[in-house]
Amino acid sequence: MGEQTQTLYDKVGGEEAIQKVVDYFYSELVLKDPTVNQFFEKTDMEKQRRHQTKFISFALGGPKQYTGASMAKAHQGMNLQPEHFNAIAKHPHDALAHFGVEEKDIDQALNKVNTLRDDILYQ
Repeated sequence: MGEQTQTLYDKVGGEEAIQKVVDYFYSELVLKDPTVNQFFEKTDMEKQRRHQTKFISFALGGPKQYTGASMAKAHQGMNLQPEHFNAIAKHPHDALAHFGVEEKDIDQALNKVNTLRDDILYQ
């Protein structure tokens, strides 16, 4: 019998674990980062956390399909620059590492995030 392939979603602990990562991501990293925290001043953070949990779950191979706005549409009018993207992209790494996710798994997850760069910048 062959070993079943485990998704990153399952490997990190599923939706409950991802919710903890997302909470840490926003409360301890993003909202304390002066490079990007101004983009969240008028954001409903509970809604944002739910949305981000679904997005990350989907990106890690979880069962829920992401049905939110396209990345270009979600970031329209924000005129995000490379320094903003880089700051935000660093925080998932640190949040996942904080919860003991292995570096190779973090790299795999962040590779998916990096494919969205062109849809997010300069919108």
